[in-house]
Amino acid sequence: MKKQRGLKRYYQNLERHIGFDKISWLKFDNPDTWSDNWHWHFDPKGYGNTSFKKRKPHLDKLFRYFKLISNEAKSLKLDFQLYAIILDFNSSSDALFLHKPNPNNSQFTFKIESLTTQTTFTNQALNAYIEKLNGYEKLYGRVGQAFCLLYRKGVGKPF
Repeated sequence: MKKQRGLKRYYQNLERHIGFDKISWLKFDNPDTWSDNWHWHFDPKGYGNTSFKKRKPHLDKLFRYFKLISNEAKSLKLDFQLYAIILDFNSSSDALFLHKPNPNNSQFTFKIESLTTQTTFTNQALNAYIEKLNGYEKLYGRVGQAFCLLYRKGVGKPF
């Protein structure tokens, strides 16, 4: 396996750069824009799959964006859902989602059946991280592997 170069700089940039301008295309103030479960993966190469130490900076950035988008989306006059899905052992699939009514006729409000408030994670480090998050509602489930759906009360439509 070839060693990845530049990882020190990569992780420093995860912490330093917000990069919120990269999602300015969402145009929160334009009622004609819509999103069909738009989502952003924060670890697309799966660096965090090898250890929680490598996964944590990606999760930290995901939740920084969650707060930024929550603040921006509060001004929306339209219905929307903002949520994150975190998988037990697949860091590359962790994502932040924004869903609004759209012409694709996809389900709005988006629902996932059979969720529970009891953790389904077997990854203890990830479970401890999620439990420490304040201000988020946490719903757990299992489809292939355990996952957690997180959203904030008062921000968009709940689950």
